[in-house]
Amino acid sequence: MGAHPEVRDVRETAHAAQIRELTAAGALEDPRWRAAFAAVPRHVFVPYFYTGRGAGHERVWGEDPDPEQRARWLRGVYTDTPLATRLRDGELVSSSSQPSLMAKMLEALEVRDGDNVLEIGAGTGYNAALLCHRLGDGLVTTVDLDEEITESARAHLAELGYHPVVVTGDGARGCPARAPFDRILVTCTIPLIPPAWLGQCRPGARILAPLSTGLIALTVRDAGFAEGRFLHTSAYFVPLRGATAAPPGTYGMPQGLPYELVENERFQFMLLLTSGALHPREALDLWRREDRPGRERFGVTVGEAGQWSWLDDPQGPYVWPLGETEGES
Repeated sequence: MGAHPEVRDVRETAHAAQIRELTAAGALEDPRWRAAFAAVPRHVFVPYFYTGRGAGHERVWGEDPDPEQRARWLRGVYTDTPLATRLRDGELVSSSSQPSLMAKMLEALEVRDGDNVLEIGAGTGYNAALLCHRLGDGLVTTVDLDEEITESARAHLAELGYHPVVVTGDGARGCPARAPFDRILVTCTIPLIPPAWLGQCRPGARILAPLSTGLIALTVRDAGFAEGRFLHTSAYFVPLRGATAAPPGTYGMPQGLPYELVENERFQFMLLLTSGALHPREALDLWRREDRPGRERFGVTVGEAGQWSWLDDPQGPYVWPLGETEGES
């Protein structure tokens, strides 16, 4: 993307300010990821974004003839906030994640030199670029269901000289042609862990994925078993689309709950995680009895017989099947 020297100066200043902000907030503790964020400018991957809701969406873009609107675009790009980048029939289908959350997730992925990484959800390509800078193009694969999204991501990456493998396909099926993987990073909310991912991982691999409103960090033992706990941080992403997508309403909150509980992130997380296994009243009683547990006290086990969430201990008294709806056996 061409620009006059003074425009480039403004962009570089905004980019540098963002790195300082993320570092000061503790989101970039690892110097290798700090270097990656400093080397990869976000504006290349977000040439425009949308604001507003419903029919009131407005596109803000970097080539707007109005200089004030161009400045608004630049401020938005280098603000620590998620940005809506693709809509379909008024619904959000792709976004650029909040940079501080991206940084936390990349650090929590615990990559090592030489790790082969699969990203589920290509989005704008920004995250893949950061992985490429850290690991090299040949160790990064990114998958998305939508060909328009993958073509755009590939173009953005190439503009900065990055050439990972960008695949158009159902992320729930992984990418067997590029396996085995040491790390899988998921940037869309999922209702269950697709079994195909475990079979494409090396023993000891780490999977980091948004589930409910949290981030589950799983360690893979083999193709039939993985287990791990949630990170303490909250995480809100566009849901996975494809064969194993969640049915409509999966991520909604039940009606009739007191407002203070609907707005309580800890309770919201637990209620969504145990949805179908516990009625809202049961979830509330347990949440209060167990001293309002945070995300990090919960975990997930994936086995050949099914998938379970649990509180404190996978062998303890509080274990619930994942993905079960009321009325199922």
